[in-house]
Order: sequence, then C-alpha cells, then structure tokens
Amino acid sequence: MDSSNGNPKHFTIEDIDLAAFLTAIDNCNGPVILFTDEGDRFNLKSKLSQLAGIFNLIQGGKFVKAKVYCPNEEDETMLFRLGLFGPDGE
Repeated sequence: MDSSNGNPKHFTIEDIDLAAFLTAIDNCNGPVILFTDEGDRFNLKSKLSQLAGIFNLIQGGKFVKAKVYCPNEEDETMLFRLGLFGPDGE
C-alpha cells in the first residue's frame, strides 16, 4: 500500500464529530489507516497512534480534512456514512 491513491477503499473525511469517529474506529473489525497531507500514516486501531494522528489533524480547534483507508468494506461503509451523515445518521 503506497499512498492509497485511486483505491476504492480510500475516502476523505472533514468536519467530523471526533468522539463519534473514535467510537466508530473502536467498532471496526479491520485496520483503519489515516493519511495526512504531509505523508504520515497512522493506524487508528492503536490508541497511541490515535493520539498522534488526531493531534496532527486538529488545527485551530477544528478537525481538518484527512484521508482514511479501510480494507474492510463494512468498516469503510460505517466510517463513510459517519462522515457523510454524522453520528445520528441524518
């Protein structure tokens, strides 16, 4: 997996509810990889990587755009829907 460009399991998130996002990651069955614009990769299933990755994505008190890669289709769907509809699914 180089940069996941063109990968159908790769999507972008922004302005997401951070608490709901972290809870959703805990419910994922497979790995969830976060890519930053600087080229860093964080395995968000690891709590230490979550801290480092999320710290890099919060700028000015707001969650900035990030790329997420999920090889598991169910995980991808759940996280994509969270980013699209929010924690209430609306």
